[in-house]
This record gives sequence, structure tokens and C-alpha cells, in this order.
Amino acid sequence: MDATTGPVHYHKLQLWEPGMESEEEEEEEEEEEIAEPLVLSLRRLQNTPRNEVGGLPGVWARLLAGLLLLAVSSSLALRQLHSRDSPRGNLGSVAPPASRHSHRPGVYHHSAIISPAATCSQLGQELLVAGGNVVDAGVGAALCLAVVHPHATGLGATFWGLFYNSSSGNSTALTAGPTQLLAPGLGLPTGLPALHLLHAHFGRLPWPHLLTKPAMLAEKGFEVDAPLANALAIQGTKGLCPLFCHTNGTPLGLGARATNPNLAAVLRSAALASSPDLAGKALLNPLVRDLGLELPSAQPVPSLEPALQLLLPRGVLFTTPGPSAGPELVELLESTLHSRTPSSAPCPPFLQTAETPVSSALATVDSNGSMLLLISSINSSFGSGHLSPSTGVLLSNLEASPAPSAWACPLILRDNLDDTEADMLGLVASGISRGAKAMTCTLLNHLATPQMPQQPQHQRPTESPGICGQGALLQAVVHAEHAHVSSIPGGCCPFQGY
Repeated sequence: MDATTGPVHYHKLQLWEPGMESEEEEEEEEEEEIAEPLVLSLRRLQNTPRNEVGGLPGVWARLLAGLLLLAVSSSLALRQLHSRDSPRGNLGSVAPPASRHSHRPGVYHHSAIISPAATCSQLGQELLVAGGNVVDAGVGAALCLAVVHPHATGLGATFWGLFYNSSSGNSTALTAGPTQLLAPGLGLPTGLPALHLLHAHFGRLPWPHLLTKPAMLAEKGFEVDAPLANALAIQGTKGLCPLFCHTNGTPLGLGARATNPNLAAVLRSAALASSPDLAGKALLNPLVRDLGLELPSAQPVPSLEPALQLLLPRGVLFTTPGPSAGPELVELLESTLHSRTPSSAPCPPFLQTAETPVSSALATVDSNGSMLLLISSINSSFGSGHLSPSTGVLLSNLEASPAPSAWACPLILRDNLDDTEADMLGLVASGISRGAKAMTCTLLNHLATPQMPQQPQHQRPTESPGICGQGALLQAVVHAEHAHVSSIPGGCCPFQGY
């Protein structure tokens, strides 16, 4: 729980300006107009009265035109050869293709990702550019967050997800399964089997590809960012040394380098798993040895289920089923819509309290309308505080209140079911005590004011001027064949795309 976080108002969806796409189209037209005079000038060189057969000036003009055309064609050929030879498989060398025109921050032609950590948003972009889809990017970023944000998530966390497939028009929920104790107060970890299951059904890239960079970060080290440094300063070092401590026992600060080689070994072992069950055992087997326990005979199994649906005046809403807060969200929306007309009145501030679960959220989206929202939690800062020596994993704290899934309610709204190019809106929040109420108020204001003149706060894609963590609301939008991502508070969470 971040003690410095203040009240957050969830009533403004600062996503795009309606005039944005028209301005970009004007830029494209200007580029075409620049290219046209070049072609015309070459024609004039050939058609001028001085360029008649037998005239010396005409010969030089034709020669000049020929040389100019040869230079242009050679340049295009070299560029084509370079693009064919450039690698796409190595995440470290993949760069997004150049766009013909620029967009405002958070708006992309193809796909985008927003998460609490710049490193993980960057990883998600690399997976997208390498040919992955939104599930590949989201799962890879979630594994990255398990390494760099152990205060909020990890392989010991509970995961919930909501995926919309634009090709089929179906929405699927990732559910965590019943909570089970591994030991008193310690939750049985289900993160690896949940993410493997989601990827096996909807991912495109090979499973080992997604774990390569998270394992490398754990092995070679990563910089402590502002959310982790802030959590360490509040929590102290009890149970967290030596991974997150200096040699003198003080907690690592902003910019310090942390490593977790045992976690890297777990990730590499999980990369070889051919099923969700085997992926889970890559962590569970060494974990039970650490605790001196027997392997549980029955283990909770994450599952993929049809998402809850609610027909609205402007389309259909999707959210996660119970025991998440999705059913509460649907009930609140139904009762509110039946009792009054949605208004654009500001939502009240939602405060983070001592009982607020510590969680982590991310969103990925592409311009075709596919979208993945993921949220995970170890229930309190650094979970149980029990660091497994042989795995480098912190287990979920089941002694804290409320239950780890009682607040999770990611939602996706699809406008106009009859329109194949309908706008899409995705919302996922982390670290708010009344998640369903906050999401209900935000969505009602969106329904009341569908045209939003505000634009996202300007922010460099890989920088995070604020702390993206508890109390943040992430937004993913598909509009005018572009992918949009943003956050409330504005500009607090780093994003990437292409």
C-alpha cells in the first residue's frame, strides 16, 4: 500500500481528440503533394520545347532526368534489401517500423501496451513488433512485472484476465480457481499455470519466447524503479534480504540494481513446460522443499470461461465472473441504469485504505479491436513477506483482508454490435477498495458523454513521471482504426506501441 497516494477521481476519460485523425490525414496529403511536384518536374524536363530530338540541351536534360530516376530507384532497392535482412526474432534488436506520420502520445497505428513499469511496457512492445499478438504482449509483460515489481505481483499472485477476440467477437475470462492454502497464511501459487493456460489458447509466439527477457532481467539485474523503491522504503527489509537490501542491511533505493538468480532459474524451467500443470510445478516443486511440505494432492486449476455480458443502450459490456467483483459491477450498472439516466457528474474520490489490496494491472490492445486486461495481486505489499530461498518468490498473503479476488473487475465495452468497426473501451484498475463502484461511476460517465474532447497527458512512452501503482486506472481504446492507451491519474503509467 503506497502511503503517498492521494485520492483519485475516476470521472474523466482523457483519451483522444475527435480532430486528431483528420489532422493526421492532412499530414499524409501534404506528403503526397510534396512527392507530386518531383514527378511533374521530371516530365517538364522531358517535354520542354528545348528537348527536341537533335538539340543538345534536350540530351543533357534527358540524361539528368535518367540519372535522377536511377538514384531514386537504387535508394528504394537498398532500403528493401535492408528490411528483408533485418532480424525479427531477437527481442533485443527489434525496432518498431517507421510510421508515415506521428501521433499524440498513447495513440498508435497497430497496437499498444500500458503497464506500471517502463521495462515491462518496452518488453510488451518488443513482443508485438516481433509478430506477437495482445496476449503474447500481456503475458510477457506480466512475467516481467513478476520480476521487477515483487511488492505488488509475482509468480505467487492470483491472476484475473479479460480477453476480447476481434476475429471471433468472443470475450473470455481468465479465472484463478478456488484459493488454497499451501501453509497457514500462505497461498498456493497459480500465476505460472494461469499465464501458460491463457497463452496456450490465444497466444501466437512460442511460450519460451515470452520468458526469455524476464529470466534475463532476473539473472543479470534490473533497476529499482519508483514504485518498488517507495514500497521498500515503507516496508523495510524484514524477510527481504539479501535480494532487496544493500550489504549494510538498508533497503535498495531508486536506481539501485537488483538481481534474483533463483527466480531466473524457475522461469527457465517453466519455459520448458508443455502444459499449465508442468509450468506450475516448475515453481511448486522447489517451493515445497523450501517449506518442508509435501506436494498438495489437489491443486486449484485456473480456467478460461465465457465472460459475463450485459446489454447496454450503446452496446455490450464484458467482465469477469465470480468470485471476482464482476457480478457486483453488473448488478450496480443494472440498478443504476434502471433508476436514472446516466449523467456526467464527477465521481467521488476513491481513497486507498489500509484494507485496500495491493495489486498490479496492465492492458494491451490492437487497432483491430482485440484487447487483453490483466490484474494480479499478492494481497498486501510484498505479500506474506515470506521469500522462498530456492525460488526467489514471495507468496500471497491470505491472512490479509479482503480476499484477493473480491475487488477484481476488468471490463470491456463494445459499441454497436452491428458495426464490425465499432469502438472498444477497456478499463482495469489496481489498488482501490471499492473497485466495482469506481468502475461503475467511470463507465456511466463514459456512456453519458461518448464524445470526449480531452486528450491524454503528454508523456514520453518509456518514462514514468509519477508512480503508476495503487489507485491507477488504465484505459485501452480502439477508435478510428487506431489503438489508444492512457491512465488516470494522467501520465502516471508508462506505455509503448507502434
